[in-house]
Amino acid sequence: MALYRFRVTFEDYDDVTREIDVKSNQTFEDLHRAIHQSTGYNSEYPSSFYISNDQWMKGEEITYLPNQKRIDRRVPLMDNVKLLSFIDDPHQKFYYTFNFDRPFDFHVELMKIILEEKPGVVYPAVIKSVGEAPKQFGNTPTIPIVPPEGDDFDFLNEMGISEEDTEDFSEVTDTSEEDDEVKKVDEDEDDEFESEFPDDEGFEDEGKLSGGEDY
Repeated sequence: MALYRFRVTFEDYDDVTREIDVKSNQTFEDLHRAIHQSTGYNSEYPSSFYISNDQWMKGEEITYLPNQKRIDRRVPLMDNVKLLSFIDDPHQKFYYTFNFDRPFDFHVELMKIILEEKPGVVYPAVIKSVGEAPKQFGNTPTIPIVPPEGDDFDFLNEMGISEEDTEDFSEVTDTSEEDDEVKKVDEDEDDEFESEFPDDEGFEDEGKLSGGEDY
């Protein structure tokens, strides 16, 4: 049985490559699993191979764990499609997307066709591995620390502010007393102004002079 030797590279990590030998009558699912045997990823995520040209443009799709849209479109399943069905070029290319929710994209290129299997080798077989694959799910996000409800939150201590630094806040807190004094002076001036010009002075007399009519 003939063997296909594929070079597999991350689209965004050129220094990470794998070379994998696969039997021509094995399926795209076999290649899918072999890739993640070489990366250490959990392969049980929705993924697809796309028949590609030299510019890595996506063509016909072959999928694994399809969503409803792919099922409705009747996209072929990896476990039903043998590799030899889509090898028309001695340098056949496949664009491969692993895990659509948090995708890694790969370039898969046929390097050569080997006519004989090696005795005792189980295929697919990873024959060359260069570079460490990036983590499957990246770095764990930092979770912000939120003080428990009901507990007093020491703002100065948590913010790393020393007692000496708190002197800078004295000017801000003292302004409240100054505001009270300004407010009192304004009220006194208003009272003095109102005593000189009471609002109801002469109002009744003017009514009598104008005939006593209310408007």
